[in-house]
Order: sequence, then C-alpha cells, then structure tokens
Amino acid sequence: MKQVAPLTIINGSLVLPGGTAWGGLRCVDGHIESVGEVSARDGDTVIDAKGKLITPGIVDFGVFAVDKPAFHFGGITRAAVMPDQNPPLDYPSRVRLVAYSGKPDLWVHPLAAATKGLDGKELAEIGLMKQAGARGVATGRGWIADSGAMLRLLQYAAMLDLVVVSHAEDSGLAGASAATAGDMATRLGLPSAPAEAEALAVARDITLAEMAGAHLHIRQVTTKPALDLVRAAKARGVTVTAGVTPAHFMLSDLATAEFRTFARLSPPLRSEADRQAVIEAIGDGTIDVVASGHDPRGPEDKRLPFADAEPGMAGAETLLAMTLTLVRDGAIDIARAFDLLAAAPARLLGVSCGRLETGQEADICIIDPEKPWIVDSAHMAATAGNTPFDHQPTQGRALSVFKGGVELTS
Repeated sequence: MKQVAPLTIINGSLVLPGGTAWGGLRCVDGHIESVGEVSARDGDTVIDAKGKLITPGIVDFGVFAVDKPAFHFGGITRAAVMPDQNPPLDYPSRVRLVAYSGKPDLWVHPLAAATKGLDGKELAEIGLMKQAGARGVATGRGWIADSGAMLRLLQYAAMLDLVVVSHAEDSGLAGASAATAGDMATRLGLPSAPAEAEALAVARDITLAEMAGAHLHIRQVTTKPALDLVRAAKARGVTVTAGVTPAHFMLSDLATAEFRTFARLSPPLRSEADRQAVIEAIGDGTIDVVASGHDPRGPEDKRLPFADAEPGMAGAETLLAMTLTLVRDGAIDIARAFDLLAAAPARLLGVSCGRLETGQEADICIIDPEKPWIVDSAHMAATAGNTPFDHQPTQGRALSVFKGGVELTS
C-alpha cells in the first residue's frame, strides 16, 4: 500500500515522547515530513483531527494470530507474531510467509521459534530465519527448561543482534495448572501452581542473559517477586525488558470466581497484591511494553470445564482502552502510555516507527480517549470473542488509522 498524495492532519493534540502539544503533522511518501505547526499544500489530503489525540500507531508485541479487522479496530498498525503457529515458525519459508501475511494494510513482524518444533531442545535455524524476516526469537507459549539450551540460544541471538522473547513459568512447577495457588484456586478446586514458578523462571533467564550479554525480553511479568528481579537486573545494567497484558493490571484471580473460561489465561490471573505490583511497575518503568496477547479462541476451546479450556484472550480491540484506564487513574501519563504501546515495542523490533518524529514511518492514529463503549464478546471484530472484559464499560477508541500515510478501512 503506497501513499499517493501527501497527507496533512491538523487541529489535534500530538502525543510526543515528551508530552502533548497542539498542532498536526504532514506525511509524504509513507514517512512523517514535519510535526507541529504544519500547513497543507496543494494536492494534500487534509484530515481535521477536531481536537482529538494524534498518536503513533500501536505496535502489538507478541500476538498469536494475524487478525486484521481486530487490529484496525484497536489502532494497531504493526503486530509481532509469536512462533506458535500451525506449523510453528521454525523454518525460514514459514517465517517469510507470515512476514507477507499482513500486506498491504498491516505490518507483520514474525518472531522465530527458538527451538525446532518449539520443543525446548534443539535450536532452530535462527540465522536463516532472520534473513527471512524474523525480528526476534521466542520460546513461544512454553519455557525452555534446559538451561544449557537456553544459554546457547541467548549466545547465538546476541551474535545476531536479536531480542530473545521468553515465557516465564518454570514448567516443573507450573505443569498443567490452570490457576495461581491461593484461596481462590482452593475454593474452586482448580489445579494450581505457586506464583513463584514465574520468579524462578525469571531469575534463571536473567542470569543466563547476563552471562551471554544478550537482550532478554520477558513477554509477561505478572508477580511482585518477578518484577523485583527485573527491577534489580535493570539497576545493575542487564539488558532485560518486560511486558504485560491488560488482563494482569485490570483483573485479579477473583475474575475466575464463576469458572469463566474467558479468564483462563497463561500466565494465570494473580492475586490483588500482584495486580497492584504490576501497576506500580508500569509506573516506575520496570515494565516496558503493554501488549494485547491477542489469542482468539472459539467455543470449541472455551466452552469446556475451566481446567480443560485453552488459555488465551482476544485482546487487540481492548488494548488501547484498557491502557488508557491507567492514564485516567493517574498511574501514567499519555506520553508514557504510547511509549508502552508503540515506541518501546518498535525499539524491540528495530523498526522505524512508534514516535511522531520527522523521518519515522507514517503509522498514525486519531484517537478519542473519552469515547465510551461497551466490550461485547458477541460483536467483536476478532475471529473469536474470548475477552475477559466482556460487558465491561470502557472509554477510548481509534477513530482513524493510517499505515504509511494511507488511511485504513475496516
């Protein structure tokens, strides 16, 4: 999708790295030409933002399905796709196919499988997959239990300058659990694992990343002990970043009280104390990325007993609105929100977007942060509506989405 005419957006509140400023921007040949006080020229397509927010397009880091209608609804212009596909992204040809799957109206960046078949044992051909378009390497939904294999992965990725995206749950403790050990899991009789399974995995992976000099990104960090480990590692200079999804700062394990399988997630929902620790970590910079974890699951996967249901949520459509809740609650400001949603994930992927700056690719949203709507699993744009926020009133919608200076339609 190539921009034909220059695009000028005027009369909006620009969300910039340092805060907000009134003005607009002009885009030419798919890139931002100027930001601030801009004037349209003859032949420009002119969009009046009417006082709404002008923001970077969201870069969703770590989705499990390419779901363009849901991404467009949520203001997502780029998606980093996890290797847990059928078949897994453990061959260059599969990586290349996924890299082209979003064209022309969505940027798709594959994360290569760390091991063959995602079995956690033998390393995949990571170098060849990088040449095929992989922007990172990921362990997938599972943890690599073999510390030797994980160290080799981190050393190899460091040589290739690729981020390693890990799932942090010690598989020996987590097993086939469906909940976090505690009062709620006991009352419901659910198979559970201690929250410490996350901290043990985080501690091991940070230690190995420090040894290898690699960039480790822990896709979801959801407990206070694990967040403390990340915070301490950053303080001593380890190249580690952390992410989380809205479910873990909006919900606690109380959301599982009625065996609602839309709240069956991986990692599982945590205690209220851990939820508060996640919000604190987002505010102080310990958490770098908020992503949707978009994983649409149909009734064949969710209309089952809680412990038998597949984990995952359709998160693309609610990512923006739930993150804006943190802004309204005063936990972060709007500039920090879009660093979490756009700039930081763009840095992880090594792509030139995520900030409203001259020379950046013109992936842009116009957003009404106050627009009210109700999340309804029965009327979602996603291929399935398995959202833990079903029937929840919320605020914040993308009104217009532009990829490379070209407006997208649903």
